Amino acid sequence: MLFKKKIKELMAPIKGEIVAIEDVPDEVFAGKMMGDGFAINPVNGNVYSPVDGEIVLVFDTGHAIGLKTKNDIEILIHFGLETVALKGEGFDVKVKEGMKVKQGDLLSVVDIDLIRDKVPSLITPIIITSGEKFEMNASGAVEVGDKVLTFTEV
Repeated sequence: MLFKKKIKELMAPIKGEIVAIEDVPDEVFAGKMMGDGFAINPVNGNVYSPVDGEIVLVFDTGHAIGLKTKNDIEILIHFGLETVALKGEGFDVKVKEGMKVKQGDLLSVVDIDLIRDKVPSLITPIIITSGEKFEMNASGAVEVGDKVLTFTEV
C-alpha cells in the first residue's frame, strides 16, 4: 500500500509582511466569508506554490489561483484587492488548471508597479477555502518558503 504524503504545513507563497485576515481592508476577506486564512503585503509580484498539489482554479483575469493538496486542503491565493477589475492587466500566470505543482514552483508574476495605483491595496489574502483548522507559525516579515501555518486537523 502506498501512503500519500499528507500536507501539514503551508509555506509563504510571497515575500512580504504577514497581515491578519481580520485586518484585510475588504469585508469579504476580513469577515472570513470565503474561509479563514491570512494575508501578505507583498514586496514583489512573484507568487509561488505554498504546497505540493494541483491547480484547480485559475481566474481568467489571473488575479486568483486555487490549489488542492493530496489530502483535499483547498487554498486560494487572491493577489491584491479588487484586482479582478484589471481584467488581467499586469498578471502573467505561469500555470493552468489541472497542472501538478510542487511547493516553491512559480505560479504567477504580477507587475506590482503597474497595478499599484489602480487597486485599493496589494494585500494578498491566502484563504483555506476547505475549512481546515490551523495555527499560525509566522508574523512580521516572511520570505518565500517560510513556514507560515500548520494544519491541526489533518
